[in-house]
Amino acid sequence: MAEPKKRTNKSKRGMRRMCIKAKAPSIAYCDNCHEAVISHQVCKNCGFYNGKKVIDIESKKEVIEEK
Repeated sequence: MAEPKKRTNKSKRGMRRMCIKAKAPSIAYCDNCHEAVISHQVCKNCGFYNGKKVIDIESKKEVIEEK
C-alpha cells in the first residue's frame, strides 16, 4: 500500500474536512399564512405551496379526528 511521504498538517486536514458537516435546513415563510416552513415543502398549516392550494388540510384533520 502507498504510504504518505510527509505528515498532513492540521490546516490541510481541516480544509479537506470543512465541507463534511451537518447543515441546518433552510427556513422560509409561507406566503399565505406566514408560518415557518422548510424550503420547497408544502405548508403543514394551510396546505399551500408556491401560491397554490395543494392539500386540503381541513378534510385531513376531520379524517384524523374520526379515527
